[in-house]
Amino acid sequence: PEEIDSIISAEIPDPSTDQLLFDIVTTNMIHGPCGALNNSSPCLADGKCTKNVPKDFTNHTVTNVDRYPIYRRRNPENGGTPFIKNFINTDIDIGNRWVVPYSPLLSKTYNAHINVEFCSSVKGIKYVCKYVHKGSDMASLTVENTNVNAPPVNKNDEITLYQIGRYISSNEAAWRIFGFPIHERDPAVVQLAIHLENGQRVFFTNETAIDRAINPPKTTLTAFFELCNRADDFGAFARLLLYSQVPRYFTWTQTKTWMPRKQGSPVAACLNLFKSNALGDYLQSIQDTLSAFIFDCCWLMLLAHYHFKIYVIEWATI
Repeated sequence: PEEIDSIISAEIPDPSTDQLLFDIVTTNMIHGPCGALNNSSPCLADGKCTKNVPKDFTNHTVTNVDRYPIYRRRNPENGGTPFIKNFINTDIDIGNRWVVPYSPLLSKTYNAHINVEFCSSVKGIKYVCKYVHKGSDMASLTVENTNVNAPPVNKNDEITLYQIGRYISSNEAAWRIFGFPIHERDPAVVQLAIHLENGQRVFFTNETAIDRAINPPKTTLTAFFELCNRADDFGAFARLLLYSQVPRYFTWTQTKTWMPRKQGSPVAACLNLFKSNALGDYLQSIQDTLSAFIFDCCWLMLLAHYHFKIYVIEWATI
């Protein structure tokens, strides 16, 4: 709290000590007045101030609260500076309860209304950052066809509703005009297959069942074996790699083959081969394989238990 008080103040300064700061604060950093003193103040909602002013008097700054701290606002009996403000030909006693938190340094430098707050919680930080990301002002609108003969819009059509209600702010519009990337994935993750011999997944129809059985499709695992069997330098280098390291040096193509990468860091051990930061992921394939294996084990256990009960019943009847 002492460090906050040395930077941020919510009190009227003593004019005998700093007359310049006193004039700046009383001119620029006094809220309102509002409420019963001014019913037409724009900060009122349902007769109450949306800024929760006037604040309560307190002799010490308290930080163990949500959002912003409770700044020190001493009453005149405890050292606070009183101030009389003339509002609509009426003298009003304005104390520290009406002061907007400010930085004495910034106020004396710019002689303007500068509200300075200390972010002591996540909500305070989100409140400050939302002004950076919320974009320009926006409004909700709908587009309707006034032609009575036109077919009605399907209210369950998510694509149409998205196109009608989508709003592009100035930030997003400029980002797309300059052609900046909208999203990215780094590092690239390649799904690696794990299966036994002739145990890869096969999708077939009644017309292609025989052809699929004779010529099963290639997977990243079978293509890895073919890569290791190559007689060139790429095959010799691939034989030194683990299966999970292959995507760093080779890319999986649509023709279901591993092709040497042409971009990245050059590999000194193999000419015309480059290294990237791609990762190979085979955990999902192992999980699927284990799930099928566990299901088979449970089925076998159930059958064994069933036959054991039959054996016990037959033995008991002898």
